[in-house]
Amino acid sequence: MLLAFASLVLHLLANAHYGFFRDELYFIVCGDRPDWGYVDQPAIVPLLASWSHAIFGEFLLGFRLLPALVMAAAVGLTSEFARVVGGGRFAQWLAGSCVLLGPIFLIQGVLFSTDLFQALTWLALGWVLVRLEQTGDERWWLAFGAIAGFSLNTKYLIAFYLPALAVGLLATPQRKSLLRPWVYLGALLAGVMVMPNLLWQQAHGWPFMELGNAASSGKNIEFSPLAFLLQQILLTGPLTAFVWLCGLWAGVVRPKLAVARAFPIAWLSLLLAFDASHGKAYYLSAIYPTLLAFGAVRIEEWLGSVMVRAAALACVVVLGVLAAPFTLPILPVGVFVRYQQAIGFMPSGGEHQTLGALPQYYADMFGWREMAEQVAAAYWSLPAQDRARAVFFGNNYGEAAAIDVFGRRLGLPPAISGHNNYYLWGPRGHDGSVIIIVGGSPKHYAELFSSFEIAGRIVAPYAMPYETNKPIYVLRGLKLPLPDYWPQVKVYR
Repeated sequence: MLLAFASLVLHLLANAHYGFFRDELYFIVCGDRPDWGYVDQPAIVPLLASWSHAIFGEFLLGFRLLPALVMAAAVGLTSEFARVVGGGRFAQWLAGSCVLLGPIFLIQGVLFSTDLFQALTWLALGWVLVRLEQTGDERWWLAFGAIAGFSLNTKYLIAFYLPALAVGLLATPQRKSLLRPWVYLGALLAGVMVMPNLLWQQAHGWPFMELGNAASSGKNIEFSPLAFLLQQILLTGPLTAFVWLCGLWAGVVRPKLAVARAFPIAWLSLLLAFDASHGKAYYLSAIYPTLLAFGAVRIEEWLGSVMVRAAALACVVVLGVLAAPFTLPILPVGVFVRYQQAIGFMPSGGEHQTLGALPQYYADMFGWREMAEQVAAAYWSLPAQDRARAVFFGNNYGEAAAIDVFGRRLGLPPAISGHNNYYLWGPRGHDGSVIIIVGGSPKHYAELFSSFEIAGRIVAPYAMPYETNKPIYVLRGLKLPLPDYWPQVKVYR
């Protein structure tokens, strides 16, 4: 409980800094238009983001309260899981501290993202499997199915973990559950819970599959298997990585619980699958709390000295604190830039992007409010007859969502875009007679529109380079009706 409380306090101190992340703005807009699914995610996280924004508005600490609470729960549950699998006080503190200060988990405790519940739900599945072995009560499969169904409605990622875990369970006595009905009832429960979303995806042509193909075909950085493994170490931190590597070892060599064998098999299956499909390195992160608990128990067996145990915990904390500014927005941005330069390290965002002064994770928290204000200035400079027909076209969902969230109080009409779910929402009755857009090719605009002019400029020094120092164009007279042109603006990525 102390570690969970420490996690909550740490995030309450840091989460209000910088600004709304690109995806957070998009989730708010999606949740404001409730549906059974969206092009790029299931329904629950956008709905929660919309509710949080409705309650707290632009008060960022309040908006990000739920991620802080969920991560505090994940820290506490990891510590408790270490106890359940045979660990004493040291193992509990070690496992919980690794999650508390692990770089990837610090990020997940900051952002309102689709990763919000992943660490917690994957760990809960491990908890259920352990309780199933310890009690022999097959009804635990119903809890397994309920957790899986909920997780699938927050992010599809667990759909990869479930078959990997199933392969691992075949190597344990738990395969006997296949001869009993409860595992199938659990699967049925999960299927019923996710069915509305699957029907939505089917009705819209499985856009998430198209999105995944785009990500694996050039958007994401391609790593060799060794480089992908090294990314895992960077994401969790080197000392934390040693603990979860011990967790893999504990599952392979004389495990105390037979079910522990399933997790190394699942980890290896996911590592190879995500690397082969050019997935992002952080996709594996949700399995680490489970492995950390097993690893902490094994390390506790090796380290009998109180002094050595204290030194090990101190090292985890010190290195975690030194690395924290890269994933926890605790420092003023100018101080962080100098800190980053002094260390000489910039984390990768996992995509092919040109970076500026900040890593992508932080850069995507800057510039959105300024963009809305500068677009609003261009909008209100238009003649009244043009304003009545004007609409902002976002090159991506971040730009469009910034206008939809911050532009409300500035009198801007809802934005349109061809990116992801904005494409499905369509041109919203606009005919293309007056369009405001950031950046782009004047040559391209001359071919599509009767006229265009520069009406302002986006200036946000800490934003991603492709989102700042760009002209604001006013385009007039699209040469064909916007509804007819709309299929050409579709971008799923």
